[in-house]
Amino acid sequence: MADSSFDNMTSLARALSQPKLDLIETNDIHPPRNVQLHQCRRRKLSSCNSLECVEPVTSPCAEARVLVINTGGTIGMTLHDNVLAPKANAFVKSLRKLPILHDEMYAQQTSLYEYYGSDNTLVLPLSENNKRIVYNVLEYNPLLDSSNMTTDDWGRIGKDIERNYESYDGFVILHGTDTMAYTASALSFMCEHLGKPIILTGSQVPIYEMRNDGRDNLLGALLIAGQFVIPEVCLYFYNKLYRGNRVTKVDAGSFNAFSSPNLPPLATAEVDIRSKPVMYSNGPLNRNVGLLRLFPGITAATVRAFLQPPMEGVVLETYGSGNAPDNRPDLLKELKKATDSGVIIMNCTQCLRGTVSTSYATGKVLMDAGLIAGGDMTPEAALSKLSYVLAKKDLVFNAKKKELEAIRDALSPPLACAAAKIGDIEALEALKEMGSNLSLGDYDGRTPLHIAASEGHLKMVQYLLRHGATVYAKDRYGDTPLCNAVRFRHKEVVKLLRKTGAHFSRDELEEAGTELCSLAASGDMEGLEIWSLAGADLNKPGYDGQTAIQVVGFRDTFCTVITLTFLK
Repeated sequence: MADSSFDNMTSLARALSQPKLDLIETNDIHPPRNVQLHQCRRRKLSSCNSLECVEPVTSPCAEARVLVINTGGTIGMTLHDNVLAPKANAFVKSLRKLPILHDEMYAQQTSLYEYYGSDNTLVLPLSENNKRIVYNVLEYNPLLDSSNMTTDDWGRIGKDIERNYESYDGFVILHGTDTMAYTASALSFMCEHLGKPIILTGSQVPIYEMRNDGRDNLLGALLIAGQFVIPEVCLYFYNKLYRGNRVTKVDAGSFNAFSSPNLPPLATAEVDIRSKPVMYSNGPLNRNVGLLRLFPGITAATVRAFLQPPMEGVVLETYGSGNAPDNRPDLLKELKKATDSGVIIMNCTQCLRGTVSTSYATGKVLMDAGLIAGGDMTPEAALSKLSYVLAKKDLVFNAKKKELEAIRDALSPPLACAAAKIGDIEALEALKEMGSNLSLGDYDGRTPLHIAASEGHLKMVQYLLRHGATVYAKDRYGDTPLCNAVRFRHKEVVKLLRKTGAHFSRDELEEAGTELCSLAASGDMEGLEIWSLAGADLNKPGYDGQTAIQVVGFRDTFCTVITLTFLK
C-alpha cells in the first residue's frame, strides 16, 4: 500500500512537472538563487529490494519559491481524545519525513536552511524540467478549524500575501474544506491586480494517516504554484484546479469533495505576462451580509426579521432558475421594502447547476421587487462579493446604478436600430424589458422607427408605434420616418404612418413641387403615387411654375389620364 501510494505521488509530480500548453513557466519571474552544482543521485530498486545508488550526475537547477500559509484544517489535524483537532508546530516536522515533499539531501548540500534563514523551509525533489520548488510554511497561531473562520481571517490571509508578494513566485493556502469555497471566493475579489497564482487546498483525511489525500493535494498545489503563471485565485483538490469563485463543496465523505457546476475545471490557463500594477489586498470586509434560503411556507415575519438593520447585503437562495412564490404579496412586500431602504439582495439558485432567469413569472416578480440576478454565481461567491463590495466606501450604490442607466441609454439606441434593420422584434422586446426608451435616436438622431421605415419592415413599424415611438422624430438631416418610407418607396408603411398622424412639414410641402415635377418628367408613376399617399399635392408648382400633372400632360396625354385616375 505504501509503495503504491508513493508511486502515485511520483507520477503526479512527474506529470505536473511537464510544461503544459498555454501555460508559461516562471523561470524569469524571480532570478534563481546562486546555487553551486549539487550531486543529483538517481535511485534504482535492486533485485534484493534495497536502494542502490548509481554514479552521481552534476547539474545546476533553478529554484522557484512558494509561500505556504497554513491556516489549519483537516490536512494537519491529529487525534486528541478521539476527535480531530489542529496541533501546533507538528506539520513541518511531518513533511520533513516525506521524501516526496522534502529533499533533505539537497537542503544539506546547498545550505538551504542557512540561506533562507528559516526552520520552516522545505524543498521538493528535482522535477524533470530541472527545477526545484523551495517552499516556506507560515503557520497561524492558533490554527483554525475552517468552521471558525470569519471575514477577519480572510483579511489576515490577504494581508499576509500582500506583505510577502514580492518575495515569492506563488502562494498555497492550507485550509479546512468546510468553508474553503467561501475563502477562495473572498480572496478572488480582495486580491486585485494579481499576477501570481494563489491556490487553496486541504484534505479530507489528515496527512499523517497512511491512506490520505493530503499529500497529493499539497504536492499538486505546490507544483502548479511554483511552475506556472496563473494570475488568479484557484482551488486545487483531487487533481483538479478550479477557479476560486466558481467552486462549491459537494461531498463530505469523498476525496472528490469539490465541484465547479457551471464552469469546467481549469485544465489550462491563458497567461498575460505583460507588466501589471502591483498586487494589493483590500482592507476589512463588510460583515453585515447573510444567506437566506427560501423554503415552502417561509413566513414574512422570518424574512422581515432577517432583513432588519444592520443587514446591508443578502444572498437569497431561490428555487430552480431563480424563482419565488408570486402568490405571496406579504413576502414580496418585505423584499421590496428592504431593497427600497438600500439593502442589496442577490438572487441565486439553490441548484448546483444552472443560472438565474426571468423567463418565469415567479422569477420576474423578484426583479420587480428590486433583487439583482446573480447569474450562475455560487452562493459562496455571491456572499463574498457582497461583503467585498459593501466594504468599499467609495462605491455608492445609487451612483453606480445611475452610471449603469447612463451606459444603458448610450448603448441601447444603436442596438435598437440594428434590431430594427433586420426586423428582430424579440431583440427590441428584450431592450424594452431592460428599460430602454425605443424612441431615442442614435449618433445621427435616427430612431428605430426611421430604420424600420427605411427597410419597409411593416410589422416592426407596427410594434414600434404600439409602444410609443414618435412619428415626428427628425434625424440630423431633418428627415422623419415618413420621409424615409417615401424615399425607399414602401407604400404600406407610408399608409400606416399617415394613419397614425405622420405628415410632411410646411417647408417640405413647399419644396415638394420641384421633386414631383422631376418624377413626372421621368414618367415615374410609382414615385408620384407614393408622394400622393404621403400627403403631397400634385398641383404644387415647381421652380418654373409648372405642376407635376402639367408635366405629365405635356409628356403623354394617355399618362395624364392614368395619373388622374389613381390620384383621385
